Amino acid sequence: QVQLVESGGGLVQAGGSLRLSCAASERTFSTYAMGWFRQAPGKEREFVAAITRSGGITSYADSVKGRFTISRDNAKNTVYLQMNSLKPEDTAVYYCAGRKFVYSEDAGSYDSWGQGTQVTVSS
Repeated sequence: QVQLVESGGGLVQAGGSLRLSCAASERTFSTYAMGWFRQAPGKEREFVAAITRSGGITSYADSVKGRFTISRDNAKNTVYLQMNSLKPEDTAVYYCAGRKFVYSEDAGSYDSWGQGTQVTVSS
């Protein structure tokens, strides 16, 4: 498993932007596929975005496609989530997650999780 620490959350008005970062402790970070998930109050955790080990392939939930961008810098052991055109319904705790080798949209397949960072979008 890899230790993950998210940062960059906060309060933003609708239409604004935030960039989340997730720093990994593991020197073999490049062997981990990474994902971002979110959980709103009273709702289940849901997939947001995922990226392969090299960063060459990404996938997104339909609800964020065209607004969010996942990327990674393996030299810095960090994965990012750029969030633009934020909506109140994007309000949630955002988690980054890692799993060895193959990326997935299934939260249950990830074995490393960060503590989460709160994103609140006001209308």
